[in-house]
Amino acid sequence: MSTQNYDVIQEPGSAPIKLWTRGVPLEDEARQQLQNIAKLPFIHRWIAVMPDVHLGKGATVGSVVPTIGAIVPAAVGVDIGCGMIAARTSLIASDLPDDLAGLRSAIERAVPHGRTAGRGVRDKGAWQNPPERAIEGWSQLVADFQRICERHPRLKNTNNLNHLGTLGTGNHFVEVCLDEEQRVWFMLHSGSRGVGNAIGTHFIELAKQDMRRWMINLPDQDLAYLPEGSEHYADYVFAVDWAQRYARINREIMMQHVVAAARQVIAKPFEAAAEAVNCHHNYVNREQHFGKDVFVTRKGAVSARKGELGIIPGSMGAKSFIVRGLGNADSFHSCSHGAGRVMSRTQARKLISVADHVKATAHVECRKDAEVVDESPAAYKPIEAVMAAQSDLVEIVHTLRQVVCVKG
Repeated sequence: MSTQNYDVIQEPGSAPIKLWTRGVPLEDEARQQLQNIAKLPFIHRWIAVMPDVHLGKGATVGSVVPTIGAIVPAAVGVDIGCGMIAARTSLIASDLPDDLAGLRSAIERAVPHGRTAGRGVRDKGAWQNPPERAIEGWSQLVADFQRICERHPRLKNTNNLNHLGTLGTGNHFVEVCLDEEQRVWFMLHSGSRGVGNAIGTHFIELAKQDMRRWMINLPDQDLAYLPEGSEHYADYVFAVDWAQRYARINREIMMQHVVAAARQVIAKPFEAAAEAVNCHHNYVNREQHFGKDVFVTRKGAVSARKGELGIIPGSMGAKSFIVRGLGNADSFHSCSHGAGRVMSRTQARKLISVADHVKATAHVECRKDAEVVDESPAAYKPIEAVMAAQSDLVEIVHTLRQVVCVKG
């Protein structure tokens, strides 16, 4: 096909790998990791690789892995259901206060973020007294959580209710953005928090134990899988679906708190649901592709069915995009989930100075300290190149630029 926008790796005895990576870097370690995944015997058709691809734990970030008869818990990862929510408001740029520091502070007060480590200390990233919205959200989740804990009691004593409606750390963020018509958007990125991490970690370990018991040799032990019909398979399917629901509700609660905080600072009354998108980018979903019912694991990838809206954020200080899916069958109806790292966090802390970060984020009201340099734009691929590489997967509906960024 002359319009083919991807390259193919085909190794003997492995599933093909289709890569939407033209014009963007692909590290050797990520390529090797993809080739390891392709050796698994239950891959359906091929693996699709998005332009933000980079090395991950277990499976490659930016990969779409369709399977029949088995699931790889580490391919879903431990930030189960991590994703994005965005809402366009009725505000325009001139409605925002001249000094955006007050808006940033109001959002920081409304949404617990970051983490205070150590036993017996108050964690700033969790609720001490969960608010009404969190309690109401938890009421939709608690019965199924108890069912999970009956079979896996170690998951009971986790951060669950006290993390619902909180941001987390790392690359999770809340942003105020302006689109191409100077309309104001709120956007945030988070997942299933402590309880999702516990569920992911628990089932990854169970899968590894099964592999050892059955003496199955894998190219990477993090590719341990749960075959359909095995002891832990149904429990994992139920638990991962629950964690994905938790993540979606978590984002909805935070968005409500962000809007309420902004209304305290912005004098003009406004609405905040003109356009709303809430999408996962670390998850597994039952779908039909090429005539088969399959599990599609998107690790750092977004569903992009024809006409479906999604969110592709850039790095801190770069552009972000609201996109509409083109329904490309070769990508299993998927697109990238962001810009994708080109530096590990450790590398970024060594190579990016605070002065570099201050310059790169000069137009954004955000943290400018050494603790966030690993999230600076230089640590990521250029988002424009990432978007160009997937022009057959999505079309751009809105281009957003941040004016406020709250980091975990």
